[in-house]
Amino acid sequence: MNYKARIDSVYNGSAVDGKGLRCVVFFTGCNMRCGFCHNPETWTEMGNETDLSDLVRKIKRYKNYIKNGGVTLSGGEPFLQAEFCAALVNALHVEGINSIIETNGLIADEALIEACDGIRLDVKNQDGRVDKRVYDFLDKCEELGKEVTLTNVLVPALNDTPLKLNIIKDIKNRYSCIKELKLLAFRKLCTSKYERLGIPFPYEKYEEGGKKDLDKAYAFLQE
Repeated sequence: MNYKARIDSVYNGSAVDGKGLRCVVFFTGCNMRCGFCHNPETWTEMGNETDLSDLVRKIKRYKNYIKNGGVTLSGGEPFLQAEFCAALVNALHVEGINSIIETNGLIADEALIEACDGIRLDVKNQDGRVDKRVYDFLDKCEELGKEVTLTNVLVPALNDTPLKLNIIKDIKNRYSCIKELKLLAFRKLCTSKYERLGIPFPYEKYEEGGKKDLDKAYAFLQE
């Protein structure tokens, strides 16, 4: 069966979406509208309809380049197209290509979690609470023994407070499947995308984060 999916783009050469150099597949469609999102163009289900075989063929061209890294499925939200993603991961494994998934953790599709080589779960605590489905997702990762890297976009004066950082700390301490915690400094490199799309940038009023903010947060989390 030749599966099809809606994909915005494929980027080769990322060093920030998992270990090693990676090819990143950006899927369209998202079940959240995060105020700091760098990819608002992926929010809708528009994009390019792509055949599984064509996508695997394209990724294979980068195989030598990403041999010490792999492929990261991102978006948008890959779990909205879970059947295709599972088929893609399985096809890439035939080629010996490592495949991980970036997700918001709201869809705990067991087949896809089990198929991939790892999860990068971005926890959204900017509004002071974490959706219960994230815990369900982590419960499933724990059950399946799937390694998780927890990420969190740190926005100065919004979620760098002790109250909100404690949410991250509690999640990290609760799950043994979480092997790494990475805080990501809030940036505004995406503002031109919002302007092009005619969408107000929700986090325009917040200052960008930097190393000092990250260091302070990491120190708190290690207490």
